[in-house]
Amino acid sequence: MTARLFWLASYPKSGNTWLRAFISNLTGERDVPASINDLGAGGLASSRGWLDDVLGFDTADLDRGEIARLRPAVYGFASERRRSFGYHKVHDACHRVDGRQWVVNAGATAGALYLIRNPLDVAISYANHGDCSIDEAIAMMEDPEHRLARDDGEQLKSQVEQRLLTWSDHVRSWVDNPEIRTHVIRYEDMKTDTHLAFSAAARFLRLPTHPQDIARALAFSAFDKLKAQEDEEPFRERDPRSPRFFRKGVAGDWQTTLTGAQIDSIVAAHGAVMERFGYLDAAGSPKVM
Repeated sequence: MTARLFWLASYPKSGNTWLRAFISNLTGERDVPASINDLGAGGLASSRGWLDDVLGFDTADLDRGEIARLRPAVYGFASERRRSFGYHKVHDACHRVDGRQWVVNAGATAGALYLIRNPLDVAISYANHGDCSIDEAIAMMEDPEHRLARDDGEQLKSQVEQRLLTWSDHVRSWVDNPEIRTHVIRYEDMKTDTHLAFSAAARFLRLPTHPQDIARALAFSAFDKLKAQEDEEPFRERDPRSPRFFRKGVAGDWQTTLTGAQIDSIVAAHGAVMERFGYLDAAGSPKVM
């Protein structure tokens, strides 16, 4: 099988849309920023339309188990049909379907760029995204059965159901995957060492890496430009429950937003992974970054 799919993987609200805007601006030849509603980095792994197009039939009558079992084959076929690399956003944890194939099909995967963000900040952004309380977002991040676009058997959704696991298990499912080549970038480094982080991403994804091209793409995908675009036109990927998608785009918001109890809860649940990726100091306390 020809492996031509790169996955832009992350837990929700970890910088994935920013990365896709960068890729779209890096590969395009526009004199203005690419539209947030036309991010040519590739379709969403969970897009029902993409699955239907490849399968040649409507998945509306299939249950979530049947759809999950078809997804690896869809990505395999899509990879074989491509003549160049494709870049696709995915929020699923990298789990096995029925204990067999990885949901994204390792044989079709050229690599996965995994974006990780401090879960203390993820909780705040995720609460805003889902129009829920921060405590509810924290609980979802600790829930091994947490899913996006959950199949409730009632309303057909544009995305198929995605299994996230806990925040920590989501991270491990990608970065420790024995069959998928993975490059990890921290959201915080995207903010502080922007050119270096995005240049490394472009290199891993086999995209242009000339400094001038990188600088242009970063300027066109700056957070203020993405936010201004959303002011002008609704972002199609915004959760309808949320007033807006692009909120602050900062690192360290947890310091003034979370309570001590909320911080303790997140560290208790995810401390091992937080320590591994530099979010805790030697004493096990959250780092100010």
